[in-house]
Amino acid sequence: MLIHSSTSSLPPPSTTPEQQGDVAVLDRPEADTPWVTLVWNDPVNLMSYVTWVLQNHFGYRRAKAEALMMDVHTLGRAVVSTGTREKCEADTEAMHGYGLWATFQKDD
Repeated sequence: MLIHSSTSSLPPPSTTPEQQGDVAVLDRPEADTPWVTLVWNDPVNLMSYVTWVLQNHFGYRRAKAEALMMDVHTLGRAVVSTGTREKCEADTEAMHGYGLWATFQKDD
């Protein structure tokens, strides 16, 4: 049984969660942190194929796709997309579907 008291510690109805120190879902630090999809260098896929995948899946122009592919080839990886966790997870799965090595993580 719930008993209401006149000395209740509940805030008045006009008080917002921010004023009470509660954290709203949209205020979580994780929500502010963008995610990235990384494509990693591998010994199997040709550079021309990686370029083709980046152009076809992400819609990058040839020059952008080639620049990202060269980062993969020379630096070992490249960030190929950014966004929400769900978007980057979907992009990672798509890269796996093309046979590329890919991961996603929070952007630092």
